[in-house]
Amino acid sequence: MFIIYPESIHMKMFQHPIVPAMFILAVILGACVMTPLPFDEEKWQKTVEGQIAAKVYAPNAANGAFYNPWMPMQEKRFRDFLRWRFSRSGPYSDEEKTFLPARIPDLDLRIKTLNSEDFIAWIGHATFLIRISGTFWLTDPMLSKRALLPARLTLPALDMDFIAGITDPLNVVISHSHYDHLDKDSIRSLPKHARIYVPLGLKAFVQTLHDGEVRQMDWWERLDVGDGISLTCLPAQHWSRRIGQDFNTTLWASYLLATPTVSIYFGGDSGYFKGYQEIGKRYPDIDYALIPLTAYHPRWFMHYAHMDAAESIQAFQDLGARYYIPTQWGTFKLGDNPAGYPALDLKRTIDRLELDPAPFLVMDIGEIRMMSQAK
Repeated sequence: MFIIYPESIHMKMFQHPIVPAMFILAVILGACVMTPLPFDEEKWQKTVEGQIAAKVYAPNAANGAFYNPWMPMQEKRFRDFLRWRFSRSGPYSDEEKTFLPARIPDLDLRIKTLNSEDFIAWIGHATFLIRISGTFWLTDPMLSKRALLPARLTLPALDMDFIAGITDPLNVVISHSHYDHLDKDSIRSLPKHARIYVPLGLKAFVQTLHDGEVRQMDWWERLDVGDGISLTCLPAQHWSRRIGQDFNTTLWASYLLATPTVSIYFGGDSGYFKGYQEIGKRYPDIDYALIPLTAYHPRWFMHYAHMDAAESIQAFQDLGARYYIPTQWGTFKLGDNPAGYPALDLKRTIDRLELDPAPFLVMDIGEIRMMSQAK
């Protein structure tokens, strides 16, 4: 079945008058499978190595749109989109096709037994619930059944009723506007006292969904949020678009949550770029790095905005963090690779590179990681 995934709609391809007709014709002729384009990994690595690190501090907007100043994204053409959607994918083994994270039940009940202890819990996809010193932090809340069109393959560990019932202080960080990261119903379910932090350009939209406080941030902006805790908005290599919003009119970001006892990097969604080296230099004491590991096949189409397993490990090493937690795998199939494939690929890459597996925490959905284990 032909499906447009929300992460694929980043071209201005439907604005041309003949494109809708071409699109309909392409769907009808979808049985004519195209040959995937080759991808030169070595050339891509050299391109990334050629990035000027200082440009991660450069202005990130021009002519009403945001961009990545170290390496602006090349706009995909309509025929590129068609080639991806009608190209052969794989091959993947039966294990790779069917593997998904386990789901540990009763997370809500288990949280209640923890009293005031600090923890990180994986809800699913890029959604994590973090508690530090009695304050909750929620990343990219996505609890709905679908991300525009793609359906969940694994249920979230918590539902909207639980989130709505949180009475303790609650802070929410949103990395960008894509449907698998910014979900309307999930935002509407937040209690009014929740404070939401978004990248530039998203405040007005989020305020239509939430009556509470919404604060927008630019890259490298730091906020003191009380009790010695700070939130810093940081660069990521990505892009943005939603139906009704033009290409790149809202910013994308990663975040660093720093407290007197622990620091957590939330990577949002990103391709590999030299910004990880700069973040690691400026913030050398990161405990947990929540790094995106999601749809990266086919590489020729996905390489700019999504890291593969080896690149995500390099990002972790650049950050100098103590622990790596992969995010965004195992919930939605957003590219050619099966949803659970990245976790298997990560393990194989760790083995191939002969790395110590201990810092790599591949969590199950509903798993709780106690923060006391960080140091």
